[in-house]
Amino acid sequence: MTPPLLRYRTVGSTMDLLHELAAGGAEAGTVVVAGEQSEGRGSRGRTWRSPPGGLWLSVLYRPPAAGVELVALRVGLAMAEAIEALGRGVTVALKWPNDLMLKDRKVGGILCEARWQGDVLAWVVAGIGVNVTNTIPQEIGDRAVRLADVMAGATVEALESEVTTRLRRLDLGTERLPPAELTELRRRDWLLGRRLRGPVPGTAAGISDEGALLVRHEHGTVTTVRAGGVELAQPSFTP
Repeated sequence: MTPPLLRYRTVGSTMDLLHELAAGGAEAGTVVVAGEQSEGRGSRGRTWRSPPGGLWLSVLYRPPAAGVELVALRVGLAMAEAIEALGRGVTVALKWPNDLMLKDRKVGGILCEARWQGDVLAWVVAGIGVNVTNTIPQEIGDRAVRLADVMAGATVEALESEVTTRLRRLDLGTERLPPAELTELRRRDWLLGRRLRGPVPGTAAGISDEGALLVRHEHGTVTTVRAGGVELAQPSFTP
């Protein structure tokens, strides 16, 4: 049987609701969608504004612990493919570790939260937000974009169908990225070649098969970054 897909007009957070359902035994592949969130959140505790007109969705996974750090990247790939399936000629890039980029502006984001029982992984909830036709606040208009701005006829309903299908069929059973996934990630790597101020200073040099960000320093050594936010240097591209 197909796992349930639960729709709500308004919730505090689709992620919080799905965590509650997971604790009660909800099966992998369960999806919660809301027309609006009053307490949506992004990475590092940031508020994620979630007005009507965007896709605000969370999906439940019960993967093995090995490879749990790859969930966000794999969800990102599925999201990029879903968006591109709706718009001919549209290319979605991925900004490590969790942003969806369209024409150098953020169109969506991914937040993954794991819950453990002792040292056993119980479940992972992946929360996704995509700007579709919703209003973009003026203060972030220079760095955010909506699908409707670049894709005629974009609708939440059409995107939801593409997204749900692809997210439910993700294979999360491997702890390293196989060549096909790694090739796709590297092809979409928005950070590649950009100078970084943090989490360590240097130039973004790609993604490892374990999903880590590679940062090359001035003298050629490379640091592997497994977690943390990225801060660009100005100007960000290497000459």
